[in-house]
Amino acid sequence: MNENNGNGFYSAASIIKDAIVRSRYQAAKLVNRELLGLYYAVGRYVSLNSRGGAWGKGVIRRLSDILQRELPGLRGFSEASLKKMRLFYEAWQPLFVDNANRQSLTDDLEGCGQNENRRLTADEIQAPINIENILDLSLLTRHISGFAAASFSADEFFSVGFSHHSEILVNEKTLDGRLFYISRCAAEFWPVDTLKSYLRGDLYARRGIMPSNFMRTISDSVQAGRAIRAFRDEYFLDFINIEDEIDPDERVFERTIVANIKQFILSFGNKFCFIGNQYRVVVDEREYFIDLLFFNRELRCLVAVELKRGEFKPSQLGQLFFYLSALDEYVRQPDEAPSIGIILCKEASRNTVEFAVRDYTKPMGVATYRTRGEMPENWQKSLPDVEDMKNLLDSCGV
Repeated sequence: MNENNGNGFYSAASIIKDAIVRSRYQAAKLVNRELLGLYYAVGRYVSLNSRGGAWGKGVIRRLSDILQRELPGLRGFSEASLKKMRLFYEAWQPLFVDNANRQSLTDDLEGCGQNENRRLTADEIQAPINIENILDLSLLTRHISGFAAASFSADEFFSVGFSHHSEILVNEKTLDGRLFYISRCAAEFWPVDTLKSYLRGDLYARRGIMPSNFMRTISDSVQAGRAIRAFRDEYFLDFINIEDEIDPDERVFERTIVANIKQFILSFGNKFCFIGNQYRVVVDEREYFIDLLFFNRELRCLVAVELKRGEFKPSQLGQLFFYLSALDEYVRQPDEAPSIGIILCKEASRNTVEFAVRDYTKPMGVATYRTRGEMPENWQKSLPDVEDMKNLLDSCGV
């Protein structure tokens, strides 16, 4: 085989590989659509019978036991799971139906099958259950097709797994927030643990725009918009629990972040690649060290992060400006965009930051952070140990 033929075979293999990946992804989406339809229908059936008082206490548990007995090895239909399916239906059905201009639940049930909305008798509860004969599994598709909302896609909804939907419904109460998390899960393929981390940090409520000078210093308006969207005004670092606030040590703070860099990137954004800490640049034969240096794959630029345990001071921008100049002169590659600088500090006044950065010619911004110790006590107790989280992330290949 000559070199040209070899390259041709590699190209053909790449094309086939891409086709396989796309096919598997589409197959997974179809399977997920069927599962969500099933869970929605089961949740509807459980809701209609349990909320109206037709079922007594403990019936959902008995139903789960019957299903486990009739279908040995069945997973995902425990008592807790059936209640999550009920929540899944009850959270979305009124919204979908109302937006489709349906007049009532009774009207909505028409055409769904003669047995669909009748209640189980006591004998039927104890008898083997054939879900397919009782439930309309296409109900979710029909309901969601009539729902219209800005930036909402039915494909996104169906591409997100049921575990993700359950976490979102339990932890986010606003419609816009739920659609936000669904969209981000679909676009960025968040594992459930990543979603939980963002929910704990209240990403939706705290996704405010970071005060910066990006629009004035980044000439490409598209790139400036991407930069604005890439950063938030506050980050929730729940893996950090440093109690010494009287005499803060920024090196301790930095070492804690580096030791938990995977969790930090989960908080900061999955398009960031960690280059190093105390990154060395040399100017006029003198060494200078940047606290943290990243590369953002979407922005295609270096991102220098300076850590401050205390309150933001305008004088800190001078040092950051110097670092960005050095990075652009000695480190940045010709095909990369100009470097961006971020100060991550404990407290910052938005007005002060905007006033301080406006006359600088390098793109810079200031964000604040919260740590584990600032969470309510009941939230702290619910969080996993840092070492356990590191082991979990390692096992997932994150």
